[in-house]
Amino acid sequence: MKKINGNITAEIQIFTSVENEIGEYEKLWETVQTVKGFLDMKSGDSKYQNFDTKLEESTHLFLADYIPLDGITSENSRMFIKGKVYDIMLIDNVMELNEHYEIYLKLTGGV
Repeated sequence: MKKINGNITAEIQIFTSVENEIGEYEKLWETVQTVKGFLDMKSGDSKYQNFDTKLEESTHLFLADYIPLDGITSENSRMFIKGKVYDIMLIDNVMELNEHYEIYLKLTGGV
């Protein structure tokens, strides 16, 4: 099995809810893991639609070698890559082979 390695280092961040001074809950993001991989922009305008909303909303694809992702899900995580924030839409352990991940991302902007 050939390793992906990659040329980009990404931080995977998980949020916790923290109560502020007036009783509101705010998200506090904390980096829990770093991964190396390749970031690629997804091209759109395919005439063939698979109607999978999470994939259709994705703007980028991050390929990374398989590593255990303890507690990291698309519902509680985001990626921070080169000063930009990406929501994690889907983490795909391709065919459950534990060889690599295809992480579908949606660019949400800067910090």
